[in-house]
Amino acid sequence: MNPKYRGTVFVEVERQQLTLSGPNSWVSPQIQLPILADQLILSWNAIISQQTGITLEIRAFCHDHWTSYYTAAHWSPSPQYFPRQSVAGQQDNDGMMDTDILRLHKPASKAQLRLTYRGVIPPQWTFLALCATDTQASFDELPPCAKAWGRELVVPEKTQLGWEGGTGWCSPTSTAMVLAYWAQKLHRSDLTYDVPQVAAAVYDPTWNGTGNWSFNTAFAGAHADIRAYVTRFSDIYELEQWILAGVPPIVSVSYDLLKGKAEAHDAGHLMVCIGFTKTGDPVFNDPYYRPEHGETCRRVFPRINFLRAWNHSHKTVYLIYPSDHSIPQTTYHHWARSAKC
Repeated sequence: MNPKYRGTVFVEVERQQLTLSGPNSWVSPQIQLPILADQLILSWNAIISQQTGITLEIRAFCHDHWTSYYTAAHWSPSPQYFPRQSVAGQQDNDGMMDTDILRLHKPASKAQLRLTYRGVIPPQWTFLALCATDTQASFDELPPCAKAWGRELVVPEKTQLGWEGGTGWCSPTSTAMVLAYWAQKLHRSDLTYDVPQVAAAVYDPTWNGTGNWSFNTAFAGAHADIRAYVTRFSDIYELEQWILAGVPPIVSVSYDLLKGKAEAHDAGHLMVCIGFTKTGDPVFNDPYYRPEHGETCRRVFPRINFLRAWNHSHKTVYLIYPSDHSIPQTTYHHWARSAKC
């Protein structure tokens, strides 16, 4: 365990590092991980034509050998031309591809990516990264970033309820809220979506839902000059840093634990962190609300409840922001080094 990375490391792959491995495919260099990681999550941002599809694969070096390549995703803007889905049934002696997470039986010290496209026009890769996590690591809490206490970002409110199938749409609704936030900030109407539009754009038929983490950030990051990816933090202090930077992170939590229940029996929930109260409790735009019943999107949960609930996903977040936006220094290597691709 390397305390410098506090259990997670975020590794970017530059476009110039990709080498051709076939007429329509690239391979990354072997990525040396500074921690031993038992979970890997891939993020990509690409400009893709309507009649192009991409396949993203990942393998890991565990102990003394390379695993086979696991398919992380088939992705395209138009599934009528090429599939947009994860791949079920990928399980062997080394691990399993669990929708958007490669779960390894033995921790990996290296990883490698392979990218393939089908269609006439090759994709334009704007961002490619890997989040590697040692899920057994534990650390003391960091001192809070109290400058963020009492600050809230004004993020447009959207509900996942009231749509057919919307009870499971917390992820695309949260993604739609953050894109709408930047639409207002940047005066960009192309970032404004109704919730069903985002839900349709990130739907994973293999998982039979819209909660594929990597699909949500790939959709957001397909917009010009927008950076979007999945990563993991080690402390609420890092959320506070991003609020100070004017970026609302999307967090993955257990709703049961968030509400103070002793055990988590839910499938997980996504919300937008919009700030903190003056006493340090986190404030959210929670997409699970019924405005017609007088319920509000803005909700405050006790800090201790949130920490237990967020730990359930190993502190997973989506980060979505303009590529020229000033972002916090990545002290613990948990997000992109800079906003530039």
